[in-house]
Amino acid sequence: MDVTNRVQWKAVTFSYDDGVTQDIRLIELLNQYGLKCTFNLNSELLGKKGILIRENKRIAHYKIHPEDVKFIYDGHEVAAHTLTHPNLTGLDEAEIIRQVEQDRINLSELVGYEVVGMAYPCGGVNNNERVADIIRENTHIRYCRTITDTESFDIQENLYRLNPNVYHIMEFDRLMKMGEQFVELSADKPQIFYIWGHSYEMDYRPDYWNKLEEFFKLISNRKDMVYGTNAEVLQHFHLLSGSRTSMEV
Repeated sequence: MDVTNRVQWKAVTFSYDDGVTQDIRLIELLNQYGLKCTFNLNSELLGKKGILIRENKRIAHYKIHPEDVKFIYDGHEVAAHTLTHPNLTGLDEAEIIRQVEQDRINLSELVGYEVVGMAYPCGGVNNNERVADIIRENTHIRYCRTITDTESFDIQENLYRLNPNVYHIMEFDRLMKMGEQFVELSADKPQIFYIWGHSYEMDYRPDYWNKLEEFFKLISNRKDMVYGTNAEVLQHFHLLSGSRTSMEV
């Protein structure tokens, strides 16, 4: 990613949660279109197998094995998602710190660089100012993604409650509409298009992978855009300056 070209005011980044085996197919597709993603993993759940019932279907929820993490996610970013995926708003301060910082440490050891990002686990109300402040003051995490969509592409001030734009394939019409808006946007200030989701959701319906690729075709290979992981995009716009940690990106 070229972080010196200041003409490129538009950046596209993706964030996917849970570290499941469907990430392998997603990464192949991302790489095909020159796109970059941050993958948020629960280090104490790696290697575990599960089944989710979604839309009356059994969906595989098999976690990547820890010894495969570095190889599979090479070229993208690994970030924290807590050790065991609890809702942090219901935990005391000590447990929040343990869930977040120990996950960060474990993942840093697996990938060989300092993990600096995180996505809050669970749906519904999964973060608040108390939790964000605890993470800010007591861990080496430098940004945290929520699941609260925003219509704005503008830079956000609070990196510990960083809102994405759209819930990928699960909001496909909105995804395409915002993608078209971003393509047509003539930017004279930093603008970030931030997409999030879970790769296992592409298995809900036979056409979901094709629809995701349709979006990739729309958003990729644009000369006025940069494509990076969450940390790369934040660094591109100098939003991670002063970080206590650094990641090889």
